[in-house]
Amino acid sequence: MRRVFFAGVRPASICEREILPFHTVVSGREHWIYGHGCSAYSLPMGRSFFGHKAFKGRGALSNPAGRFDTLTVEQADDGWYQDEVPESLQETVLPDAARGIITSNDSPDVGFDVSINPYRGCSHACVYCFARPTHAYLGLSPGLDFETKLFYKADAVKLLEAELSKPRYVCKPIALGINTDGYQPLERRLGVTRSILEVLARCRHPVSLITKSALILRDLDLLADLARDRLVSVMLSITSLSDEIKRTLEPRTASPQARLRVIGALAQAGVPVGVMVAPVIPAITDHELEAILRAAREAGASCASYVLLRLPHEVKILFREWLQEHYPERAKHVMSLINQARGGKDYDSQFGVRMRGTGQYAELLRSRFEVAVRRLGFADGSGRHDLRTDLFRGPSAASQLTLGF
Repeated sequence: MRRVFFAGVRPASICEREILPFHTVVSGREHWIYGHGCSAYSLPMGRSFFGHKAFKGRGALSNPAGRFDTLTVEQADDGWYQDEVPESLQETVLPDAARGIITSNDSPDVGFDVSINPYRGCSHACVYCFARPTHAYLGLSPGLDFETKLFYKADAVKLLEAELSKPRYVCKPIALGINTDGYQPLERRLGVTRSILEVLARCRHPVSLITKSALILRDLDLLADLARDRLVSVMLSITSLSDEIKRTLEPRTASPQARLRVIGALAQAGVPVGVMVAPVIPAITDHELEAILRAAREAGASCASYVLLRLPHEVKILFREWLQEHYPERAKHVMSLINQARGGKDYDSQFGVRMRGTGQYAELLRSRFEVAVRRLGFADGSGRHDLRTDLFRGPSAASQLTLGF
């Protein structure tokens, strides 16, 4: 049995005859509206799981309420009926009818001004993913919903060509697949990321990518072509060299050894490639920092960077659950170190400190990183977005050149 509690006034969209945990998606010509309740029709985007369970191939252990939810649901035993606990969770995929595709930001600590995210949600299922809270904007949970309720940019090529064709468009390096991985398993079937890369390559537009997937090698032809004109850079994110840690922390990503092989293949093809040690998790993966850098350098990485674990909004709930499930004996110590590096909190979102933290632990980590990259001969990873912009041509001009006009 589930008890449903409303925060404030009962929403008018909830059907009077019964309360169902559905999230209705109403499609319009130019936008979608996401909300709770019953409407003209309901798609299977309601939360598929309530409670706490470790599913094979999933990082989160629950579906916590999003911070914008107007109601909360909890399980209760009435002595009559209990919902059956599913053995697996079905993945649901829907088009994201976005009106634009290039997103701008003014953050001083990410190294880029514009980005494209081909997908919302990510079945890589990394429990620590900083993008999880964005699912709350859709009326979905940042937990298991984020891993199983996925959206893709259906009109990616059309939208991108329209934006690149604007008379006042200013060419800047685009960061591709930053919020969620552009090479997550869904990309193998839909090819949205490749379609975007094809447009950028045709227009000679600079692009940077970061991924945990070996699928990026599928697009080696495009990446090598862009690399010849210094129009691309790639970072492979490696959190741990341990398959056991990877299995629960980021279950559907490529193995650490596979990622190292990707670095080698990209480097051999002349594609600038580096390693992002991210996130560094205190008392779980931090001892591997130097080993990851060494392995990546030997594989062919030319630059390196790192990010300390970030726990914004609902991610802190999910990460604490993960710790209690997999490392109960270390949980208190891990959170203590995180709090030390975050000004006594689980997370500090201030620009300038959110990526690497503050305090004694953060300074020690920074010193270790700097010594290691200097010893191994890495370049500074912050320069990976310094790509050429002078070769850009709009889609119309690019098409004429392709046709030989």
